[in-house]
This record gives sequence, C-alpha cells and structure tokens, in this order.
Amino acid sequence: MDLQLHNSKEMISVSDAVFALEYKESLIHQLVTAYMTAARAGTRAQKNRSAVSGGGTKPWAQKGSGRARAGTIRSPLWRSGGTTFAAQPRDYSQKLNKKMYRAGVRSILSELNRQQRLIVVDDITIDAGKTRQMVEKMKQLGIKKSLIITETGDEKLYLAARNLPYVEITDVAGMNPVSLLRYGNVIATVGAIRVIEEVLS
Repeated sequence: MDLQLHNSKEMISVSDAVFALEYKESLIHQLVTAYMTAARAGTRAQKNRSAVSGGGTKPWAQKGSGRARAGTIRSPLWRSGGTTFAAQPRDYSQKLNKKMYRAGVRSILSELNRQQRLIVVDDITIDAGKTRQMVEKMKQLGIKKSLIITETGDEKLYLAARNLPYVEITDVAGMNPVSLLRYGNVIATVGAIRVIEEVLS
C-alpha cells in the first residue's frame, strides 16, 4: 500500500503486513495492560507479626493470671503489633511474548492509518531547542496534540517539546502502545516509517 506525505502529493510505498492489518481489540487490551502493569513498582510493604521486632517470649502464663491468654506482644491485636494481611513487595508484570507485542503494535499502526491519524512527513527538525519553534512547527503542520516519532533521538526536538503537554517526542526504539493510543495523531518521519517496517516485519 501507499502512504501520502503530509501537505504533499508524494507517496511512499509501505508494507501491508505492518500498516494494513485488522484491529484486534482483545490483543490491544492485553498489550496495553501488560505494558502499564510492568511499570508498577510493586514495592509497597508492611510488617506482619513475624517481621515486627520483639515478642519472642509469651507475655504471661496461659492460666491463672485472670487475663486473656496471649502468645506474643506482636499480635495484630496489640498496640505496635504486626499488620494483619500485610502488603508485601510483588511483581505486577504480565507475560507477553515478542510475537504478540509486535502483532499488537502493527494492529495499532494499521488502525491509526485507517483513521487517517498516522501522518507521514519527510522530516521534522528544529534549529534550536526552543518551545516557540515547536509551537510554530505544529501550526505549520496544522496539528496540535500529537506523538512525534523520529528515526533516532533528536535532542533539540525533545527540548523544544518538553514544555508542551500535548506533544511527545520519541524515537522508534522508545515507541510504545500507550503513547500510540494516547494522542490524537501520530506524526512519523519517512526514516522512522522505514525503521518501523524493518523492526515489525
């Protein structure tokens, strides 16, 4: 299939296997869930009765004291005791093999293309890392909220866009399903499209 360059009559040929697939909603849901859960720290921790210091000796005899029987001063019922059902560090990540991940990203890119939200430009550069230049560039493109994908990292482009909440800059290696779905449009350079084809084919 062919993709038309933005504000140009020029066309570039791309692979149907990457940009013309059906949208697999269940796979996309699994892909996004796995990506987001992998980002969870899972470091929350509380002390249970075995982790609280002290309490090694029975506080008083089982019988004869007139008080309720007790085995340790670190019982969850006691002040300064352990926590019942204490939270423990855990790994939230879900298994998702490379084949499924690539198929999911291909499906997202294909849907973006179908909805005409995938915008291909010959190149996108900024002379200096100034926010006003990025704003002017977006006005020239006629686009506001967008993810911009370049072939390789561009520091000036990143610096110019970092103060704009509606623009995100990434290279192909840093492209992820959540960012692809979050923005209204995805702008990709021709070089980035070629690298995407190579990686996902």
